[in-house]
Amino acid sequence: MRAKKISDKELIGKYLDGDEVGIEILINRHKNRVFAYILMLVKDKQLADDIFQETFIKAINTLKSGSYKEEGKFIQWIMRIAHNLVIDHFRKSKRIPIIDNKSDTFNIFDTLKYTDKPIEDKMIKEQIYKDIKNLIEFLPKEQKEVLFMRHFANMSFKDIAEQTDVSINTALGRMRYALINLRKLITEKKIILNV
Repeated sequence: MRAKKISDKELIGKYLDGDEVGIEILINRHKNRVFAYILMLVKDKQLADDIFQETFIKAINTLKSGSYKEEGKFIQWIMRIAHNLVIDHFRKSKRIPIIDNKSDTFNIFDTLKYTDKPIEDKMIKEQIYKDIKNLIEFLPKEQKEVLFMRHFANMSFKDIAEQTDVSINTALGRMRYALINLRKLITEKKIILNV
């Protein structure tokens, strides 16, 4: 007779009840998949190790704080944490080559590192757009409406004023407040919006 495999949810429950073995089994169960995913993105074993450890530390801290909500599968949640940490890493390190011109035998190709920069940039841009769209949802209805019309529908303020049945100054004011409120939200939520 085979022993029944304990689900991720049950392991989380055991861990939250004080059984440290629960988290150990959970980490061992998913470590290969999470590490392989991180390594595939960053292409550096040492960096992948660091992000891997940070991923599980963040997960454990979230579990301990009681903020974890069982919305789906644990593996999807942990992979999302890893993905966000990789994006944060790419945002923080621009990977700009430094040129050393002190020697007479200078060769530009000795200083350049070949990376998959376009993939990194694409991932960061996708995350930035996702972050901005999520933040826009927090804006008041009128501000959100003007912002979408201006930036996503490329409408002029004259057209926006006519469409929303307000003056051009009101449409401009709503846009101004939308941008001010977005900046506040970006600061409050500590979101990095650069590639």
